[in-house]
Amino acid sequence: MRLLLASAIALQAFAVAPVALAAGGDSSSPPKPTNTTKKCLFGRVYDKDAGRCVKPDKTNFSQDELYDAVRELAYDGQLESAQEILRVMDQNDDRVLTYWGFTYRKMGELDLANAYYSDAIAANPDNLLARSYMGQGFVTEGKTDLAIAQWREIKARGGEGTWAEASLREAIQRGLTYSY
Repeated sequence: MRLLLASAIALQAFAVAPVALAAGGDSSSPPKPTNTTKKCLFGRVYDKDAGRCVKPDKTNFSQDELYDAVRELAYDGQLESAQEILRVMDQNDDRVLTYWGFTYRKMGELDLANAYYSDAIAANPDNLLARSYMGQGFVTEGKTDLAIAQWREIKARGGEGTWAEASLREAIQRGLTYSY
């Protein structure tokens, strides 16, 4: 208990400016809405060449393009549509596993989210985003000690100052998590 309290005090010693980086990306801004979020329904993705929304498995989208669509839809709160795209992606990709966890966490399915985050971390122990999201889920559950453990692991893996580290640190300090 003393260790947990000391860790919490140490975290509070860091002044954290509001985190502006968007989760899942290296950019300092959230994904910009495209026709995928503006026009497409039911997990379809806008195909510029075809000029219409298409099923993600009926086109030549790369995994990166599909991942960007998932990220955009998840940020927009279209979690079920994001999951429709995740279903056709490589289920061994740690980014895919991370976003399965993210969507389930946002849907309130914390046990299922943690199972996906654990799989993502097992596939890639340096997946800082999965660790941050998992830690934010722990904050939501009141399991600050487990959140702090993930925060420390992010730092130990060279993630100090990244969105993943700063957003989890802020979540631990303030008790608020991110919607993206």
